[in-house]
Amino acid sequence: MNADNIIAVRPGKKIYREGDALIKMFDPTIFPKSDILNEALNHARVEETGLKIPKIRSVDISGDNYIIEMDYIEGKTLQQLMDEDTANYKKYVDRMIDLQLKMHSMQCPLLNKLKDKMTRKISQTGLSATTRYELQTRLESMPKHTKLCHGDFNPTNIICAKDGDYIVDWSHATQGNASADVARTYLLFSLEGKNEIANYYLNTFCLKSDTPKQYVQKWLPIVAASQSVKGNPDERSFLLRWVDIAEYQ
Repeated sequence: MNADNIIAVRPGKKIYREGDALIKMFDPTIFPKSDILNEALNHARVEETGLKIPKIRSVDISGDNYIIEMDYIEGKTLQQLMDEDTANYKKYVDRMIDLQLKMHSMQCPLLNKLKDKMTRKISQTGLSATTRYELQTRLESMPKHTKLCHGDFNPTNIICAKDGDYIVDWSHATQGNASADVARTYLLFSLEGKNEIANYYLNTFCLKSDTPKQYVQKWLPIVAASQSVKGNPDERSFLLRWVDIAEYQ
């Protein structure tokens, strides 16, 4: 691996380019084999929907590390385009929403269910039994849908290529209620302190999809709680401020 080819380095993970391939290398002491195989399986299943995403080429071992090899997509991320043209962020958010709506129009019936994943994560939050009960009760009451959900849909995971926009990083993909996916994107913008963008995104998504904003807001405590178990103390503290059922009755 040539250091010049490294695209990103994250805890336990390196992403780099080799010719026309993109390689994701995982540290097995941080990522168990089951996580890597599940990510590859999720990706392969989403490929079958026909959505524009890079194609998986192989799953292999390099030394002690597991790797996933897929097509390298030439282009800039939507985040890079937004950073280069900050005054016109709305047109990029609109572009992102249109892509998200296309994704939500699809189904991928072999993916894990979003509701099951959130149920498991809420039980791991360490919140009081009363709060967990309230969150689980609300989650159970929400409509059960089977739409394709990304789980980490944000401008860094959209590559704008000559032949269209590609969605990458399907490790959190599930099937479920699209408004939970929207709540997650809203929280991601908020985590970065981009409140103006977050509010524009939520308002515009609801307008384009004819979804009541209050409906998405009902998901915020559930999604915030389920995401708070990821281990980042600052992010957890921020997310737990959203875990107040009373504010979203």
